[in-house]
Amino acid sequence: MHTALAVALSVLLITAGIAHFVLPDHFHGLVPSWLGGARHLVIVSGVADIVAGALVLYPGTRPAGGWAAAALITVYLVSHLDALWHARPDRPGLLERPVGAVARLLVNLLYIGWAVAVATA
Repeated sequence: MHTALAVALSVLLITAGIAHFVLPDHFHGLVPSWLGGARHLVIVSGVADIVAGALVLYPGTRPAGGWAAAALITVYLVSHLDALWHARPDRPGLLERPVGAVARLLVNLLYIGWAVAVATA
């Protein structure tokens, strides 16, 4: 079971990392404007996702990969907290409304727990 959870996390991270390069505009939109450098941050975070996913995939580097994934996903909370700050009930997209922004934040907290579970298994 632990291996399946680790492989699933690895697939999620590597897929998300690749998506940073395939759909960069989507990820640029997730970077808070006050951070600046969205293009650079999307590239760096995409590479980091792929590296963390690769580390999680191999049993010998799995703990380090799990901790790297947990740290990386924790950094992404900045984006989700910014989305929550700017969420309004009258926005057209569900993820732009308070309920969607809270859901986004909660899902990412679950991802952090998943990564920690993989790191400590």
